[in-house]
Amino acid sequence: MTATATTVDEPDQLEPQAAPASRGAAWVRRLVPAAVAALSGVLLYVSFPPRTLWWLALPAFALFAWILRGRTWKAGLGLGYLFGLGFLLPLLVWTGVEVGPGPWLALVAVEALYVALVGAGITLVSRLPAWPLWAAAVWIAGEAARARAPFGGFPWGKIAFGQADGVFLPLAAVGGTPVLSFAVVLCGFGLYEIVRLAVEGRRTGAVHKGAAAVALLGVAVPVAGALAARALVSDKAEKGTTTVAVIQGNVPRAGLDFNSQRRAVLDHHARETERLAAEVRAGKVAKPDIVLWPENSSDIDPFTNADARAVIDGAARAIGAPISVGGVVERDGKLYNEQILWDPEKGAVDTYDKRQVQPFGEYLPLRSLLGAINKDWTTMVRQDFSRGTEPGVFTMDGAKVGLATCYEAAFDWAVRDTVTDGAQMISVPSNNATFDRSEMTYQQLAMSRIRAVEHSRTVTVPVTSGVSAVIMPDGRITRRTGMFVADSLVQKVPLRTSETPATKLGILPEMLLVVLAAVGLGWGATTAVRGRRGSDA
Repeated sequence: MTATATTVDEPDQLEPQAAPASRGAAWVRRLVPAAVAALSGVLLYVSFPPRTLWWLALPAFALFAWILRGRTWKAGLGLGYLFGLGFLLPLLVWTGVEVGPGPWLALVAVEALYVALVGAGITLVSRLPAWPLWAAAVWIAGEAARARAPFGGFPWGKIAFGQADGVFLPLAAVGGTPVLSFAVVLCGFGLYEIVRLAVEGRRTGAVHKGAAAVALLGVAVPVAGALAARALVSDKAEKGTTTVAVIQGNVPRAGLDFNSQRRAVLDHHARETERLAAEVRAGKVAKPDIVLWPENSSDIDPFTNADARAVIDGAARAIGAPISVGGVVERDGKLYNEQILWDPEKGAVDTYDKRQVQPFGEYLPLRSLLGAINKDWTTMVRQDFSRGTEPGVFTMDGAKVGLATCYEAAFDWAVRDTVTDGAQMISVPSNNATFDRSEMTYQQLAMSRIRAVEHSRTVTVPVTSGVSAVIMPDGRITRRTGMFVADSLVQKVPLRTSETPATKLGILPEMLLVVLAAVGLGWGATTAVRGRRGSDA
């Protein structure tokens, strides 16, 4: 009996010691995926400009797949949110440069919700055959949703925008940013699946040949497709050439209060144009056929202010070429962020009103609610800008120049319809002075490089404070300025008229990928429900 008592008591004595170890292991099992999710998001951020480490996006998505595959949708929701925070917090830090951390954190908190939903969706499709294909489509569905809502969407951070220096870039000409993003994400998930199957095969001594073939295709097809798509990338002139001058006048000082120096900003751009004209007369620089000023280069309305009109007239006559001037104008009590085509002899002859105006920057959604919370927030945007309705294409000395003003460059439709409307080159006039020397200007510059390849057009980027640039149709930057300096760029560029598949197809590739995601999610959800019913039975 004594022996029996001893054998019964020993486990009871061990239980208090084993429980803490068990709880510690459980915490580790929870913390490791969470840490990997956040760190893989940071790794994805590091792949973005101004760095040229585009290839880091592949291991970032491979790690994301590792922590999601086979988990519940609730776990995917949380891990996806952490991945989104790791990626977007550092990527969008520039949004709080002048206004403090509140708007930055609020924006990231909302945008990361989309990534959380994508994480949940990936867990649903992760048990399906050829799951990397379905999972990559789910990611694109998330990007599509994020580019449209709320308040017109916020496409910043599309995977495609981190690939301007990568081998996948030519795919932008095939199907635009959705196809380019899809290829990168699929390749990352495919890499993980190859490693997983190799480890599993080594452990079990058996390899599922079908799954291995699909995994290899998930890597090989995007790379092969990108190599094949290089045939679509060309900087050959199809409609002659034009010599373009990009003017960067600079601003008196960085920050939100640059607007209080509106006359100084206008004078800076006129002065830089006149300096360039003097160099042209001296034979130092080729005479430009067209001149491009940035967004907000004349925030004094030249239609109602004779002084501003005289300054622009003087600059146009000095250079002897039409100028696209970025102005802020008021008509019928409404404000417009406008590009004005200014002829050296006739003055203003055409206009383009920005269509995709920036929420919380150019107009204030929920104004009454925000004012009730903090009246200071409403003073940042005292009057909302109105939207234009027509695509902007200026005919400048015979060249058709499409216009996508600053924030519009992030939106597929806002750039594409200038090309379908006849643009032979594209200009992205911008004003980044508000964001100081942050990474924002380099992220936006990379977007313009993607657009150049997507539509096979020269893209110019005139910016008030830099970085201004000239980008060839193959995505190469051939001329660029520094930041917060007055400078000008003059270059002969090709004019092109042919349309890439991406231009012709428009939204179709994205919609097909969204449908693919929906099919995968439906299949995955049905499979999960049937599995639970089978377990219950």
